[in-house]
Amino acid sequence: MTGASRGVGQRVAMALAEKECKIILHSRKLEGTQELLEELKNAGNEVYALEAELNLARDVNRLVEEVLKISGNYLDILYCNAAIMTTYKPIFGPTIEDYQNSFMVNAIVPAKLCDAFLPAMLEHDWGRIVNVTSGIADQPQLMPYSCSKAALDRYVRDMIPTLKGTNVLMNLLDPGWLRTDLGGQEAPNHPDSVIPGALVPVLLEKKMGSGKLYNAQDYAR
Repeated sequence: MTGASRGVGQRVAMALAEKECKIILHSRKLEGTQELLEELKNAGNEVYALEAELNLARDVNRLVEEVLKISGNYLDILYCNAAIMTTYKPIFGPTIEDYQNSFMVNAIVPAKLCDAFLPAMLEHDWGRIVNVTSGIADQPQLMPYSCSKAALDRYVRDMIPTLKGTNVLMNLLDPGWLRTDLGGQEAPNHPDSVIPGALVPVLLEKKMGSGKLYNAQDYAR
C-alpha cells in the first residue's frame, strides 16, 4: 500500500487488515506510518513499514527489493495510492518541474511497481492491482496532476490484453473528492467514505476482468 500514512491509503490499509491481509505500509518516512503500524500490530496483524521518496528512482528500486524480500517474491495485492498534486498555477503556468514530479510519482512509479510485481502474479495466476486515479476535469490550473493521472489510466487500459483470461486483475479506483491533505477542506466527502468502495477492485472475481474504473463514492455508506 503506497501512501499509507494518511487519507485513502491509511483507511484502505486498515480495511485490508480487517480482512486478515498481511500489510506492507509505505510512506515517505517511517514515522509517517508508525502509529498505524503499532495499531495494526496490536490488533494481531502481520504488518511491515517501509519508507521511500517516490520521486527518487533509487528509493523506488530499493522499495521494490524490500517488498520482494518481505513477500517472498510474490505479492498478492498491489495498491498504488500515493500521489502528489501541484498547487494551483495560472493557466499555462505549470513548470517543467511540476510536470516531471507529477508524472514520476503519479504515473511512472505506479507503472514500474506494476511491472515489478505483475510477472509473479501471472505465474501464480492470481493477483489484484488497484491504481488510484482521479475524476478531475476542466481544471487547467492543475494540468500536471490531471495529465499524470490520465497517463496512469492509459497504462492500466493498455495492459488489458496481457491480463485477459487470467486471474490477475488490474483496475482503477476514483476515491472521489475527499477532505484530505490532497483534496483540501472544501471537498464534499469525508475520507471515511472511501470505504467500502475502495475494496471493491480488490475483492473482484476473475470474470470481472481488468481495465475498469470503480468510483468509491458509488458504494459509500
